[in-house]
This record gives sequence, structure tokens and C-alpha cells, in this order.
Amino acid sequence: MKVIFTRDFLALILSVAVVGLGSGATLPLTALALAQAGYGTDVVGLLTAAQAGGGLVVVPLAGWIAARFGGRQVIVGGVLVVAFATALMQLTSNLWLWALLRVLCGAALMLLFTIGEAWVNQLADDASRGRVIAIYATNFTLFQMSGPVLVSQIAGFTHWRFLICGAIFLLALPMLATIRTTPHVCGEEHAAHGSWRHVLPQMPALVVGTGFFALFDTIALSLLPLFAMSHGITSEVAVLFASALLLGDTTMQFPFGWLADRLGREHVHIGCGVIVVALLPFLPWAMTSPWLCWPLLYVLGAAAGAIYTLSLVACGERFRGAALVSASSLVGASWSVASFGGPLVAGALMKSVGNDAMVGVLLCAALVFLAAVWWEKRRAPLRTSG
Repeated sequence: MKVIFTRDFLALILSVAVVGLGSGATLPLTALALAQAGYGTDVVGLLTAAQAGGGLVVVPLAGWIAARFGGRQVIVGGVLVVAFATALMQLTSNLWLWALLRVLCGAALMLLFTIGEAWVNQLADDASRGRVIAIYATNFTLFQMSGPVLVSQIAGFTHWRFLICGAIFLLALPMLATIRTTPHVCGEEHAAHGSWRHVLPQMPALVVGTGFFALFDTIALSLLPLFAMSHGITSEVAVLFASALLLGDTTMQFPFGWLADRLGREHVHIGCGVIVVALLPFLPWAMTSPWLCWPLLYVLGAAAGAIYTLSLVACGERFRGAALVSASSLVGASWSVASFGGPLVAGALMKSVGNDAMVGVLLCAALVFLAAVWWEKRRAPLRTSG
């Protein structure tokens, strides 16, 4: 692979991975705390959507913030905000304050991930882009996968658990302190950031693919444990279901990236969508059989994660410079919209229709992704390099 793994690059992916551990623990811990307090899936969905709403609000300002303060400084600031906002959840049980704190976390995390993903895409060339992006995604997901496992260990520490999660984010600061350079975001790029009208028609499947995985990831961390518990799974085991999905995501991203570099990104992208659509309907039925459930969760996590990873790869393939900045912002906006609306819809449907409605929401989203791929291929838009 023609990519220079500098100290800055390694520090970036490791620090983002630590943030993944914290975020992977905070969402299921919030859901568990709300369930223990007697709240339903609709409230869990609302609090999850609050975090996504914070990310959505900051997306239009991401380019200006990065250009004004510098990527490294923004990432450090984001880590501090999410750490203290998470820790403050320990000091109050007021749902309105919790919602505000989740909004702050969402804004901080969106800035951190947007800058990190743009930087990694700048480091990669077309021949190795699939594997480079997969390395970045794998490192993040490996730590995020450990979040639900951490929750299963600290759930009983009711007076300390959110403080512990907040402290985890701070572990990223020593690594961030070693970063000397940041992604190149110049004034010209920021001026072109508003050209999303030109970029969006060239990437509908990428926007939808990102939205699908954002929905999948958010529901897995917040509502999947409640879905599993409704099928008779104990809470200690139910919180590990998200880890099974994330394990598939983590271990299979590099193989999928390698396949994309060899066979073509588009073919692998479509194949992953087909796998998700084919397997999702079996999830409620597999709950009663551990021999089927765990492998099914693993494969679903692998295929769903690859849809997102290959969407990032395609952004780097199609766009350069200012167009890449605009495309990254659209990807961030798609993530926030799906993370905001998805849990609200899924949580409300699970309460009114039944917990299996969660599967229906995910299946519909996966079908929309495949429809977007078909529409994009039919339309065959002119792709620009920016």
C-alpha cells in the first residue's frame, strides 16, 4: 500500500479508537439506565436522537470551524466536550438535561469524525484506498465493539458508571498531543463547501449507504439490547449482542477493503447490501438459537459495516480537494439525519407495533440503499475529481 504511516496518522487512528470505546459504551449505558428507571423504547429513541441532532446542527459549520481553529485543536476540544458532557450525566437524572448533554456529545463527535475521515482519505491513493479506509474503520470499530462489554462490567456501579465513561474519552488526549500536522483545509476549500448541490447528484448511493449504517449502528447500540430482552434474553447477554455485530464489522473491514481494491468497489458494495437484505428477516427467529444467533449477528455486522466503509472509499475515488470536503460534509449530514430520525421511528414503532419492528426499519433502510445504487447506475452521472 502506498501510504505513509506517520506518527501523526497512527496517533489519529488510535485516539479516534479510544473515542470509539467511549461512544460504544455511552449509548448502551444510557439505554440501560433509562430502562432500569422504567422508561420505554420511545424515550430511549428520543435520547439517542438528541445526540444525532447535535451532530446534524454542527455539520454546516464543520468546514468553517476546522479552517478557523485548526483540525488538531478542534479534535482536542471535541474530546474534552464529550468527556465532560458524559460525566455530567452522573450528576442528574433530569431527562431534559440528559438530552442537552447528548446534543453536546453529538456535536463534538461529529466534528471529530468528520475531520478524521477527511484526513485519512487525503493520505490514501486510489490503489490502496479500500484497505487504508478499512484500517481506520477497523481500529475505531474494534474499540467501539468493546463498549457494550464494558457496560456489562460497570452497569452495577450506579454511582460511577457515567463518570467512568467520561474518563475513557480523556485517554485520547495524550495521543492527540503528539500530532503535529492536521488535514489541509484552506479558505478556497471552505468557499467551495457550499457547492453541495453540485456534489450531491453524484453520490446518492453513498449518502444513503452512510445513512443506512448510521441507523444500523445507532439502533444496535441503543435498541438491540431491548429487542433481545423482549425475546427472553437476559440483560447481561443482551448488551453483548451489539458487540457481536461490531465484531463482524471490525474483523471483516480489511478483507472487504482488499476485495474492493481487487474486484472493484461497486461490486462489493452491492453484494454487502444484498447480504444484509437476505439475512435481516431471520433475526427474530434466530433469537431462540444461540448457534444461529451469534453467527448471524457477526455476518450482519460485517456486511453493514462494509457498506459504510466502501461509501467512504467511493468519496475518495470520486472527489478531490474542495469537492471531497463537500462530499465529506454530506456524508456527515446523512449520518446525523439517520441517527436522529431512525431511533425515533424505531423506538416508537417498537412500542406501538412490537419489538420486531426494529428489524423492519433496518430492512427498509437496506432496501432503500440498494434502490439508490440501482438509480445511480441507471442515471450514470458524470463523476468529477473536484
